[in-house]
Amino acid sequence: MKKIEAIIKPFKLEDVKDALIEAGIEGMTISEVKGYGRQQGHSELYRGAEYVIEFIPKVKIEIVVSSQEYADIAVHTIKEAAQTGKIGDGKIFISDIERVMRIRTGEEDEEAL
Repeated sequence: MKKIEAIIKPFKLEDVKDALIEAGIEGMTISEVKGYGRQQGHSELYRGAEYVIEFIPKVKIEIVVSSQEYADIAVHTIKEAAQTGKIGDGKIFISDIERVMRIRTGEEDEEAL
């Protein structure tokens, strides 16, 4: 089992969600997060005063899939749907999951997904 975590621009969330559903990947957890990478922060003007936004608002998507095949599909789908070609498009992280349990039924691993 694999866990895919993707940090993307907030306005790309609906595109990514729709693309994942179309690819047959359902179920995800969404979090609003803030951070920065190479883009650092940026300056904005408000009522004539300039201020620096150090942490950029992003969306974090978390998905757990049953196989490497589904992980590859999910990663490709997220990359294609979230890409704008501009700095700050985000990152995708893939990691192994040892065990999953559905609380309601007690099902484990692939059956719990």
